[in-house]
Amino acid sequence: MKFDHIIIRYGEISTKKRNRKSFVDKLRAHIRWSLKGLEGLEIKANRERVYILLHDADHKEVLGRLKNVFGIQSMSPAIKVDRDIEKVKEAALYYFNNLNEKPATFKISTKRADKDFPYNTDEINHMLGGHLLSNSEGLRVDVRNPEFNLRVEIRREAVYMTGEIIPGAGGLPFGSSGRAMLMLSGGIDSPVAGYLSMKRGLEVEAIHFYSPPFTSERSRQKVIDLAEKLAQINGKMKVHIVPFTEIQLLIQKQIPENYSMTSTRRLMLRIADKLREREDAMAIITGESLGQVASQTMNSMFTINEVTNTPILRPLIAMDKTEIIKIARELETFDISNQPYEDCCTVFTPASPKTKPKRDKVNHYESYVDFEPLIEKALADIDVLTVEPGQSLKKEELGDLF
Repeated sequence: MKFDHIIIRYGEISTKKRNRKSFVDKLRAHIRWSLKGLEGLEIKANRERVYILLHDADHKEVLGRLKNVFGIQSMSPAIKVDRDIEKVKEAALYYFNNLNEKPATFKISTKRADKDFPYNTDEINHMLGGHLLSNSEGLRVDVRNPEFNLRVEIRREAVYMTGEIIPGAGGLPFGSSGRAMLMLSGGIDSPVAGYLSMKRGLEVEAIHFYSPPFTSERSRQKVIDLAEKLAQINGKMKVHIVPFTEIQLLIQKQIPENYSMTSTRRLMLRIADKLREREDAMAIITGESLGQVASQTMNSMFTINEVTNTPILRPLIAMDKTEIIKIARELETFDISNQPYEDCCTVFTPASPKTKPKRDKVNHYESYVDFEPLIEKALADIDVLTVEPGQSLKKEELGDLF
């Protein structure tokens, strides 16, 4: 006996009404991609559910691949069995023995759509419940608040059985909300911001500002490793590596030190916005959390934002550091981010950056410098990588850098 299908519940997609079909289509496409390589699977969908017919495939392998697919609220393995009470009892015990976590209490909930079935719902509940109790140690019945509820539906063609509810990733299907550019540093915050944006259905491309020789090849590789973690969600991630050394040196030379961080962020945002336009994206994502550092005060963000009208998405804006670190650990980016290779923001951090910079002052300082030729040069010299899971550069491929 095996599980023969998996029920997938939409959750938030169910509220989309007229647009529901496009969301479901994207979810089906992502499910199909996540199950690539598994033979014999069949995917069906209606307005309320997606059904995966297993055709002898391992249900645990399928569930494992689906756990990170955004748009899935929950999943349940299910069994279809012949209308024979002994086979139904056997299937109930099989289902119970294959639960991920063994419960201490349970109940049976039978729905008899076919009234010609020779047993009524109470009789079925008692027979199945007694069979589980006699074959399981320490198990108790709790009809009010059970840890596990085995649902049995009697139909004319067969008996269907389900019960275990496995949480999905939630959110919206990949690509259903458009495309955005993620400003990906080597820190803890920006990969988490990228992940949360992807959870809301955004297709994300990364932008990394790279300033050799002040930042090393190791710091560049760290960002590629972070992008690889994010690529595991949808199969790949495009990374735009922007040469930023000349611009940063000019900022250090021409802008007062306490305003240099503000100008640096403004120049990054100007470049990111031009790249966003080139890539036909609609927003820029940052890992900013309100008040966390000098460039993330309300005054700083107000002054930095002046250079663009493009929406700036800040998924972490109201989170504290412990919340962000928790997600980073779950995402397995925390240890990568903690590698001691500095990015271009940290190596040029002024001793006393302005926490309340003024727009008129930074505009005055920048008016003496023509950054435009260097911006165009940086855009022309961008190195574009497509990072896929398992294809990140290995240390031995970087030669004596390590």
